Amino acid sequence: MKWTQLPLGPLQTNAYLLINDKNECIIFDPGSEGEAFNAYLEEKSLKPLAILLTHAHFDHIGAVDSVRSKWNIPVYIHKKEKNWLMDPSLNGSQFFQLGPIKASPADHIIQGEEKLTFSNFELEVLFTPGHSPGSVSFYHKKSKVVFAGDALFAGSIGRTDLPGGNHDQLIQSIHNKLMTLPEETTVLSGHGMTTTIEREMDSNPFLNGF
Repeated sequence: MKWTQLPLGPLQTNAYLLINDKNECIIFDPGSEGEAFNAYLEEKSLKPLAILLTHAHFDHIGAVDSVRSKWNIPVYIHKKEKNWLMDPSLNGSQFFQLGPIKASPADHIIQGEEKLTFSNFELEVLFTPGHSPGSVSFYHKKSKVVFAGDALFAGSIGRTDLPGGNHDQLIQSIHNKLMTLPEETTVLSGHGMTTTIEREMDSNPFLNGF
Protein backbone atom coordinates (compact mmCIF):
# COMPACT_ATOMS: atom_id res chain seq x y z
CA MET A 1 0.00 0.00 0.00
CA LYS A 2 1.02 3.62 -0.44
CA TRP A 3 -0.02 6.96 0.98
CA THR A 4 -0.29 10.46 -0.45
CA GLN A 5 -0.22 13.83 1.35
CA LEU A 6 -2.35 16.70 -0.02
CA PRO A 7 -2.08 20.09 1.77
CA LEU A 8 -5.39 21.92 1.37
CA GLY A 9 -6.86 25.34 2.11
CA PRO A 10 -5.49 28.55 3.60
CA LEU A 11 -4.04 26.72 6.61
CA GLN A 12 -2.47 24.04 4.39
CA THR A 13 -4.06 21.26 6.39
CA ASN A 14 -2.80 17.88 5.27
CA ALA A 15 -5.37 15.50 3.86
CA TYR A 16 -4.08 11.99 3.27
CA LEU A 17 -4.97 9.06 1.05
CA LEU A 18 -4.08 5.48 1.89
CA ILE A 19 -4.22 3.50 -1.35
CA ASN A 20 -4.19 -0.24 -2.01
CA ASP A 21 -3.21 -2.16 -5.14
CA LYS A 22 -6.83 -2.07 -6.40
CA ASN A 23 -6.78 1.75 -6.39
CA GLU A 24 -9.21 1.79 -3.49
CA CYS A 25 -8.44 4.42 -0.91
CA ILE A 26 -9.25 5.72 2.54
CA ILE A 27 -9.46 9.51 2.92
CA PHE A 28 -8.22 11.26 6.05
CA ASP A 29 -9.21 14.83 6.98
CA PRO A 30 -10.40 16.44 3.71
CA GLY A 31 -10.18 19.96 5.09
CA SER A 32 -10.86 22.23 2.11
CA GLU A 33 -10.93 22.58 -1.68
CA GLY A 34 -13.48 19.82 -2.16
CA GLU A 35 -13.86 20.35 -5.90
CA ALA A 36 -10.12 20.14 -6.54
CA PHE A 37 -9.82 17.18 -4.19
CA ASN A 38 -12.54 15.28 -6.07
CA ALA A 39 -10.89 16.15 -9.37
CA TYR A 40 -7.61 14.68 -8.10
CA LEU A 41 -9.36 11.45 -7.12
CA GLU A 42 -10.95 11.20 -10.56
CA GLU A 43 -7.68 11.97 -12.33
CA LYS A 44 -5.94 9.16 -10.44
CA SER A 45 -8.89 6.77 -10.97
CA LEU A 46 -9.15 6.22 -7.22
CA LYS A 47 -12.11 4.54 -5.52
CA PRO A 48 -12.72 6.08 -2.08
CA LEU A 49 -14.19 3.80 0.58
CA ALA A 50 -14.51 6.05 3.64
CA ILE A 51 -13.57 9.37 5.22
CA LEU A 52 -11.84 9.14 8.60
CA LEU A 53 -11.53 12.29 10.70
CA THR A 54 -8.78 12.64 13.28
CA HIS A 55 -10.84 15.45 14.83
CA ALA A 56 -13.46 18.01 13.87
CA HIS A 57 -11.69 21.36 13.81
CA PHE A 58 -12.91 23.41 10.84
CA ASP A 59 -9.69 23.15 8.84
CA HIS A 60 -10.00 19.35 8.82
CA ILE A 61 -13.68 19.10 7.79
CA GLY A 62 -14.30 21.78 5.18
CA ALA A 63 -14.54 19.39 2.22
CA VAL A 64 -16.28 16.53 4.02
CA ASP A 65 -19.73 17.04 2.50
CA SER A 66 -18.57 17.64 -1.08
CA VAL A 67 -16.37 14.54 -1.00
CA ARG A 68 -18.93 12.37 0.77
CA SER A 69 -21.73 13.31 -1.63
CA LYS A 70 -19.55 12.84 -4.72
CA TRP A 71 -18.47 9.31 -3.77
CA ASN A 72 -21.35 8.25 -1.51
CA ILE A 73 -19.03 7.09 1.27
CA PRO A 74 -19.38 7.09 5.08
CA VAL A 75 -17.73 9.56 7.46
CA TYR A 76 -16.25 8.46 10.80
CA ILE A 77 -15.71 10.73 13.85
CA HIS A 78 -15.12 10.11 17.56
CA LYS A 79 -18.20 10.30 19.79
CA LYS A 80 -16.86 13.27 21.76
CA GLU A 81 -16.95 15.43 18.64
CA LYS A 82 -20.03 14.07 16.89
CA ASN A 83 -21.80 17.46 17.22
CA TRP A 84 -18.82 19.54 16.13
CA LEU A 85 -19.36 18.97 12.42
CA MET A 86 -22.63 20.90 12.50
CA ASP A 87 -21.63 23.66 14.94
CA PRO A 88 -19.17 26.47 14.00
CA SER A 89 -18.83 27.43 17.66
CA LEU A 90 -17.52 23.95 18.45
CA ASN A 91 -15.41 23.32 15.35
CA GLY A 92 -13.83 26.75 15.75
CA SER A 93 -14.73 28.30 12.40
CA GLN A 94 -16.74 31.12 13.97
CA PHE A 95 -13.57 32.41 15.64
CA PHE A 96 -11.65 32.79 12.36
CA GLN A 97 -12.25 35.06 9.37
CA LEU A 98 -13.07 32.29 6.94
CA GLY A 99 -16.80 32.21 7.63
CA PRO A 100 -18.78 29.45 9.34
CA ILE A 101 -17.91 25.92 8.26
CA LYS A 102 -20.34 23.06 8.74
CA ALA A 103 -20.75 19.46 7.66
CA SER A 104 -23.62 17.02 7.94
CA PRO A 105 -23.56 14.51 10.83
CA ALA A 106 -21.10 11.65 10.59
CA ASP A 107 -22.38 8.29 9.40
CA HIS A 108 -20.43 6.31 11.99
CA ILE A 109 -19.46 7.28 15.52
CA ILE A 110 -16.20 5.88 16.86
CA GLN A 111 -16.94 4.68 20.37
CA GLY A 112 -13.50 3.63 21.57
CA GLU A 113 -10.22 2.13 20.54
CA GLU A 114 -11.42 -0.26 17.91
CA LYS A 115 -10.30 -1.70 14.60
CA LEU A 116 -11.80 -0.41 11.36
CA THR A 117 -11.79 -2.62 8.28
CA PHE A 118 -12.52 -1.54 4.71
CA SER A 119 -11.72 -3.99 1.89
CA ASN A 120 -8.15 -5.06 2.78
CA PHE A 121 -7.44 -1.99 4.92
CA GLU A 122 -7.27 -2.57 8.66
CA LEU A 123 -6.71 0.46 10.88
CA GLU A 124 -6.36 0.67 14.63
CA VAL A 125 -8.01 3.63 16.35
CA LEU A 126 -5.87 5.23 19.05
CA PHE A 127 -7.63 7.71 21.36
CA THR A 128 -5.25 10.69 21.53
CA PRO A 129 -7.14 13.64 23.08
CA GLY A 130 -5.56 16.88 24.22
CA HIS A 131 -5.53 19.00 21.08
CA SER A 132 -9.28 18.46 21.15
CA PRO A 133 -11.48 16.19 23.32
CA GLY A 134 -12.18 13.64 20.60
CA SER A 135 -8.87 13.54 18.76
CA VAL A 136 -7.92 10.12 17.48
CA SER A 137 -5.00 8.73 15.52
CA PHE A 138 -5.29 5.94 12.97
CA TYR A 139 -2.47 3.38 12.92
CA HIS A 140 -1.93 1.26 9.82
CA LYS A 141 0.49 -1.42 10.93
CA LYS A 142 1.04 -2.92 7.49
CA SER A 143 2.29 0.40 6.08
CA LYS A 144 4.05 1.42 9.31
CA VAL A 145 2.26 4.78 9.40
CA VAL A 146 0.08 6.63 11.89
CA PHE A 147 -2.30 9.38 10.83
CA ALA A 148 -1.88 11.57 13.90
CA GLY A 149 -3.92 14.65 13.04
CA ASP A 150 -2.82 17.61 15.16
CA ALA A 151 -1.54 15.61 18.12
CA LEU A 152 2.11 15.36 17.09
CA PHE A 153 4.18 17.32 14.58
CA ALA A 154 7.77 17.26 13.40
CA GLY A 155 9.56 18.94 16.28
CA SER A 156 6.35 20.11 17.93
CA ILE A 157 2.96 19.12 19.36
CA GLY A 158 -0.61 20.27 18.81
CA ARG A 159 -1.85 23.53 20.26
CA THR A 160 -4.04 23.23 23.35
CA ASP A 161 -5.35 26.81 23.70
CA LEU A 162 -8.52 26.17 21.72
CA PRO A 163 -11.80 25.21 23.46
CA GLY A 164 -11.52 21.67 24.83
CA GLY A 165 -7.73 21.61 24.61
CA ASN A 166 -5.70 20.18 27.48
CA HIS A 167 -1.90 20.26 27.46
CA ASP A 168 -1.33 17.60 30.12
CA GLN A 169 -3.80 15.28 28.42
CA LEU A 170 -2.07 15.76 25.07
CA ILE A 171 1.34 14.94 26.53
CA GLN A 172 -0.10 11.78 28.07
CA SER A 173 -1.73 10.81 24.76
CA ILE A 174 1.56 11.19 22.92
CA HIS A 175 3.47 9.33 25.60
CA ASN A 176 1.02 6.46 26.12
CA LYS A 177 -0.31 5.94 22.60
CA LEU A 178 2.06 7.33 19.97
CA MET A 179 5.47 6.84 21.56
CA THR A 180 4.64 3.19 22.19
CA LEU A 181 4.40 2.51 18.44
CA PRO A 182 7.42 0.98 16.70
CA GLU A 183 10.17 3.56 16.33
CA GLU A 184 10.21 3.21 12.54
CA THR A 185 6.56 4.30 12.31
CA THR A 186 6.06 7.31 10.02
CA VAL A 187 3.96 10.05 11.62
CA LEU A 188 1.60 11.72 9.15
CA SER A 189 0.68 15.00 10.83
CA GLY A 190 -2.15 17.42 10.18
CA HIS A 191 0.22 20.21 9.16
CA GLY A 192 3.77 20.39 7.88
CA MET A 193 6.21 17.63 7.06
CA THR A 194 6.11 14.00 8.05
CA THR A 195 8.36 12.58 10.75
CA THR A 196 8.95 9.32 12.60
CA ILE A 197 8.35 8.13 16.14
CA GLU A 198 12.09 7.61 16.57
CA ARG A 199 12.93 11.15 15.45
CA GLU A 200 10.39 12.74 17.80
CA MET A 201 11.43 10.50 20.65
CA ASP A 202 15.03 11.64 20.22
CA SER A 203 14.68 15.33 19.40
CA ASN A 204 11.20 16.79 20.00
CA PRO A 205 11.78 19.56 22.60
CA PHE A 206 8.22 19.25 23.94
CA LEU A 207 8.79 15.59 24.82
CA ASN A 208 11.99 15.90 26.81
CA GLY A 209 12.04 13.54 29.74
CA PHE A 210 10.09 10.73 28.07
